[in-house]
Amino acid sequence: MTSLPTALPSQRLHSIDALRGLVILFMLLDHVRETFFLHRQVSDPMTIDATDPSLFISRTLAHLCAPVFVLLTGLSAWLYGEKHQGRGDTATFLFKRGLFLVLLELSLVNFAWTFQLPPSVIYLQVIWAIGLSMIALSLLVWLPRPLLLALGALIVAGHNLLDGLHFAPHSALHVPWAILHERSWLELPDGLRLRTSYPVLPWIGVIALGYGLGPWFGRGSDAGERQQRLLLGGMMLLLGFVVLRLLNGYGEAPWAFYANVGQTLMSFFNITKYPPSLLFLALTLGVGLLLLRAFERAGDARWIGPLAVFGAAPMFFYLLHLYVLKLLYVACVGLFGLNQGSHFGFDGIGAVWLVAVLLAIALYLPVRGFARLKARRRDIAWLKYL
Repeated sequence: MTSLPTALPSQRLHSIDALRGLVILFMLLDHVRETFFLHRQVSDPMTIDATDPSLFISRTLAHLCAPVFVLLTGLSAWLYGEKHQGRGDTATFLFKRGLFLVLLELSLVNFAWTFQLPPSVIYLQVIWAIGLSMIALSLLVWLPRPLLLALGALIVAGHNLLDGLHFAPHSALHVPWAILHERSWLELPDGLRLRTSYPVLPWIGVIALGYGLGPWFGRGSDAGERQQRLLLGGMMLLLGFVVLRLLNGYGEAPWAFYANVGQTLMSFFNITKYPPSLLFLALTLGVGLLLLRAFERAGDARWIGPLAVFGAAPMFFYLLHLYVLKLLYVACVGLFGLNQGSHFGFDGIGAVWLVAVLLAIALYLPVRGFARLKARRRDIAWLKYL
């Protein structure tokens, strides 16, 4: 098979933005679910007997979001260093932006979820995890690339060996372990509680792997060779997922046969996100690599453009959609009251999908406007953090 010509930088980066945009839309769907379908909240992993297939599929699609986004964050960090003065500039940028994201999670993001000031609970979620992962990567970029990749793979593959390790609340290691690997509550003075929703250790492994993939996308890299690597990497991860899942062990709740094929498949793909198991990351990153290859091979297809728009201004979209959803929920409660126990909510998952589509359409123009401003005004330093 002959190699394709080397991709132009615009094509090369366009596929990254498009993949980021796709998972952002999956995230939007999941956040609409968490806003208007909270009366049918799901566990982690999900309870098969109590979860409708439509709800299971909607939630499982959203599993792609965090792993793909963190992987692309690492990849983008390598590309940032290629455009600037190497690892020194990259490390400084990663540290500053990581710190910015942590502060953003503690302030604007948490307020968007709770509308409570001062807060009684702070949820340390995906933006927090990405921020801490970027701070960790600001140190890891100084490692040789083979060592960086090996460390990332070791963390992703081996962190489930630590699942049995726990520390009591009075232990000095309780707080750092809750931040790194065990989803937990942290009690602070004056009744403030922190929820470590996204233990960060596995995400450090993912961002390191993303950074290690950077040379595949560097200037002068061959598109055909890159696409072959993406295909091989994606297929190996998916094969690894299937083999390990069939063994029914290591870091994951066991699956089982049910009376119908649908529930059996749901059980097989019912994986743990908090913290993300090896199987969770093998499945989602495998699909992510294959999607990235597909987007690059699609070239300038018209349907990719809108996805790339969302992916070009991810943090702006993230903040915007959270506040829009919260305001919509408050308005619905004011107009219709609480119709699902202590929640206002839709009767079916179809309405969740409909609202997600309508919101994606409504938010497209403001996101495109901000993305264009960000590209045009590179002299405004703070814009690059969004």
